[in-house]
Amino acid sequence: MDNRRGSFAMILSMAAFALEDMFIKAASSSVPVGEILMLFGVGGTIVFCLLTLQRGERIFNSAILSPAILWRAAFEIAGRLGFTLAIVMTPLSSASAILQATPLVVVAGAAIFFGERVVGGRWFAILIGFVGVLMIIRPGLASFEPASLFAVLGMLGFAGRDLATRAAPVELSNRQLGVYGFFILIPTGLAMLLFEGHVVWPSLKAGAQISAATFCGVLAYYLLSVAMRTGEVSVVTPFRYTRLIFALLLGMLVFGERPDLMTVLGGLIVISSGVYMLHNSRCGYSAMRLPLQLSRPKNR
Repeated sequence: MDNRRGSFAMILSMAAFALEDMFIKAASSSVPVGEILMLFGVGGTIVFCLLTLQRGERIFNSAILSPAILWRAAFEIAGRLGFTLAIVMTPLSSASAILQATPLVVVAGAAIFFGERVVGGRWFAILIGFVGVLMIIRPGLASFEPASLFAVLGMLGFAGRDLATRAAPVELSNRQLGVYGFFILIPTGLAMLLFEGHVVWPSLKAGAQISAATFCGVLAYYLLSVAMRTGEVSVVTPFRYTRLIFALLLGMLVFGERPDLMTVLGGLIVISSGVYMLHNSRCGYSAMRLPLQLSRPKNR
């Protein structure tokens, strides 16, 4: 596996995701969330369809009906909807800090669903990481923000999506995965829009923001697929933490956010736990290319 290429792709992906979040949060001030998701899904689907056709690949592949892809679609909905609501309703910096627990869930999921060996010290690191998440959310305290639970939903959804991406059938390209991932956002956004009960015609500024978010999202989505399918998970996953750096900078520069001490400390604990867990003991992740049914040999 090409770990250098995978790690670089992950860093670029996180920068693009942070920019996407910024544009979505900015557009949400005048456009309903469901409408943003639907337009975002339409734009991403068109772009990935064109990229797929350009490479002479079929847009529809029977492998789309495999359990891994169906699970991936479900996790995509949970991740996108949850995190979009989080960045709209809470500070970008705090939502992004919670999202940094994704690698912890990915490794725990690899152990549970793929039979990966995770030693006791790594389980302890996962536990400490979730303590950091609780410090950011602060349930039961006066500063508790219920909307921050959307960030938790988004984090769990994205972790599941990453695991399912690794388990996706090898005959599906990154471009095809992009088509399916963005397409599922169209009905998701439509359902959310029906719940919100109103549609607006985006202003020129909001339209430009949604278009920019779509471009950044397409780029980030493709680079993430490249990273997860190119390098070893234990090597490339720690670079997900660069997203928090980008989010903190954008939150302060664009939205004037000033994260409090508990948020900063919680984020640092999550990052430290993840880096320790993923760097202290490198496990082989070749089995993660298996479909989610674990009846096939793990030493494929």
